[in-house]
Amino acid sequence: MADDAAPKPPETPAIPSLADLQHWTAVFGRAQQMLMEHGFAMPATPAATDTPAAPLPGWADPVAIAQAGTEFWSDTLKLWQRFLDPAHAEPYVEPEAQARDRRFKAPQWHEQPLFDFIRQSYFLAADHLMKGVETIEGVDERQKERLRFLARGFVDAMSPTNFPVTNPLVIERIVETRGENLLKGMQNLLADLSRGQMTHSDTSAFEIGRNIATTPGKVIKRTELYELIHYEPTTEKLLATPLLIFPPWINRFYILDLTAEKSLIRWAVEQGLSVFVVSWRSADASMKDVRWDDYVLRGQIDAIDTVRALLDVPAVHAVGYCVAGTTLAATLALLAARGEAEKVASATFFTAQVDFSQAGELSLFVDDDQLELIRSVSAEGFLDGRFMAATFNLLRGRELIWNYVTANYLLGEDAPPFDLLHWNADVTNLPAAWHLSYLTDLYRDNRLVQPGSITIDDTPLDLSVVKTPAYIQAGREDHIAPAESVWRITHHFAGPLRFVLAGSGHIAGVVNPPSAGKYQYWLNEAPGVATLADFVAGAREVKGSWWPDWVEWLRSIDGREVAAAGAWVPGEGDLPALGAAPGEYVLKR
Repeated sequence: MADDAAPKPPETPAIPSLADLQHWTAVFGRAQQMLMEHGFAMPATPAATDTPAAPLPGWADPVAIAQAGTEFWSDTLKLWQRFLDPAHAEPYVEPEAQARDRRFKAPQWHEQPLFDFIRQSYFLAADHLMKGVETIEGVDERQKERLRFLARGFVDAMSPTNFPVTNPLVIERIVETRGENLLKGMQNLLADLSRGQMTHSDTSAFEIGRNIATTPGKVIKRTELYELIHYEPTTEKLLATPLLIFPPWINRFYILDLTAEKSLIRWAVEQGLSVFVVSWRSADASMKDVRWDDYVLRGQIDAIDTVRALLDVPAVHAVGYCVAGTTLAATLALLAARGEAEKVASATFFTAQVDFSQAGELSLFVDDDQLELIRSVSAEGFLDGRFMAATFNLLRGRELIWNYVTANYLLGEDAPPFDLLHWNADVTNLPAAWHLSYLTDLYRDNRLVQPGSITIDDTPLDLSVVKTPAYIQAGREDHIAPAESVWRITHHFAGPLRFVLAGSGHIAGVVNPPSAGKYQYWLNEAPGVATLADFVAGAREVKGSWWPDWVEWLRSIDGREVAAAGAWVPGEGDLPALGAAPGEYVLKR
């Protein structure tokens, strides 16, 4: 009996077979070959420096630091006790935000004690790091917000999901594929480094004019700055005031004409609107002198006058999205100053800012060092669009960077097709002179809301004289143009306004077709609402898309209709068709 109860000697680990050794040797050899083919080499040992490290400034409260350290170690000991002695540990309810974190949704993170411990340790450290930022004293709120942003970025980067040895899914995939996933991931990484951009969508899945940007229409005008597209009517009658859409020139216009099911342009045509869209030219060295005046005068006003003359109508309904909305506000102020405000019957603003006092995290990138960096990478007169794409990705690093590091590089997966992310990666270059002035004049100095501070065509601008009816749409979760910032348009225009707060963010909050049955929007028609908080407090929620509300509002301004004939058909008026939509400029890189 005693012999039966004796403990068994530990098993000797299995010796890898020759085939195993050969396989893993081949894996590492192929990885090394990939690196050599892409010009990578081991870095040289960094040179020693005699410059001592700068001492930490004395802007932290030592009492707060000590208290934070005590709380951290106390929470750490409680975490250890939950895993080593759960019977005597304090009851613990995981915060809802941690439990819902999509990075850790796989059951392995919760069911396997080691990885559950790693997960909870990460959350504990992250929480205390963010609290530590709040203990810093002697810095202004802008600097504090920058520290918060950097700390959040560091926390996201250090997630255990981003490292193969701390991610159970990656470990399982390595065993399952015998390391082939790491080779595939390295191949994906090197391909992205070669193109200078992270892959978010299957690049072969979409083709402009084939399965995205397919709404029928004609290019009827082409300038050095833009192409004007007129879309084919699908109804016998059209609203007598045409719709002219100005998309942002920091992206391609087809965000409003993705797949047929998601296309705002196609939907607007189906509602009986005569739709015109500006497709901006991606900047090159020949556009080094293009400035904001050009986008107002040679862009928006020129397009407005072109459509008015073509259809022989007094005005257009104008739409400005993002930076084009900011520019539309300047255009309206200029037209008002000239006594030509009647050229625009209404103005719609998709997630656009005019007052940059609360412009959100993008404003953190506007300082002397960042401006100098932009100048240095724009020596040829234009800014490579990949620079802006990387900036926007940083604002949502968890979703747009680290999620793909795990999937594409560690798990070795191919990015799935996604039309919106395909568009997001289809970058456009920006005129350097315009970009720098936009950052300094608006994001840094907030001059557009200062009457007379900015002039265009030698005319001082004053937004307070703009009386054009305006429909203002903001995204509740917008990280580029925060809803609070968009709301401030209501403080500066003098005409009738309709503010709509849409669910989701900068893109999905706009591109939300009624057929999708997604999200919601909020309306508050009470007079005298002063703040966004007051708007939300008294708002009524409406399920689904805000698009029908917008078209109903357009019709309330002028409900007259005309026959869809003559110049209202693309190419049938004084401007012959130059080619089919989506045109040439959208294809130029």
